[in-house]
Amino acid sequence: MAEFSGYLRLGAEARLDGRTVLRDQAFRAPFHVSKPYWDAEARTLLVQVVNPTAGILARDELALDVKVGALAAMTMTTPAATRVFRMPAGQAVSRQTFTVASGGWLEVMPEPLVPHGGSRFRQVTVIDAASGAGVFYVDQLMPGRLGHREAWAWDSLRLEMSLRVDGELVLRERLDESGEGLRVLAEAGGSGANACFANAVIVVPPEIGPDASLTTDLHNLQTKNLLLGLSPLRRHGWSLKCVARDPVHLRTGLHAARAVLARRLQRLSLDLRKV
Repeated sequence: MAEFSGYLRLGAEARLDGRTVLRDQAFRAPFHVSKPYWDAEARTLLVQVVNPTAGILARDELALDVKVGALAAMTMTTPAATRVFRMPAGQAVSRQTFTVASGGWLEVMPEPLVPHGGSRFRQVTVIDAASGAGVFYVDQLMPGRLGHREAWAWDSLRLEMSLRVDGELVLRERLDESGEGLRVLAEAGGSGANACFANAVIVVPPEIGPDASLTTDLHNLQTKNLLLGLSPLRRHGWSLKCVARDPVHLRTGLHAARAVLARRLQRLSLDLRKV
């Protein structure tokens, strides 16, 4: 039996005055939703998802279902990192589905995932976007509790993602590594013992076409402490990978990349610090 069998269901819709509101919401521990904040300048609703418990425990089963309607715009974030604790037995599983209608916008940018030593965690993400929708989805990963000198000590970590546009599969990815296996890859790539990662998927409406300057501007953000890679998807978007030497460079680099993308995607001008 699951320790927590929690769920979060959110539905965002656009009112006649153009503001986005939560049409419906339902949640059960360990999920909780703070009071949404409407940013009039970015014309986007900011929603913070809070975990009032210590973190994710063995045999937790979590389900997240988010729907954004036509012309609605919502950004989801978290106030703190998500910690996956040591598990004497079993694993924890999180399944999340995001559905965005044509003309809708969804940004999902939580704080990093921090797998503790001896943890086992699986996350399954499915994104269904209609043609004309916009999506900016980010996963961030730290190697563990660096302050406790507990890096790369998890037992298993599996992060799966599927992206469909108008029902057509355009991206499927899976990270399935032990802590030791990913440590070897990070150090072989020259990123160091405290390397952190971000994986972003960007879906844009058809009217936003290819832009060579975007790749150049993102490439110019690179330093010895931050590597970025941008690849086009089969349809209407890009895949962005970030590898940073430590959590500070991951945060600053990812926010700098978000600012570059905001020149093309105005919704990304939303200040994530507002609550």
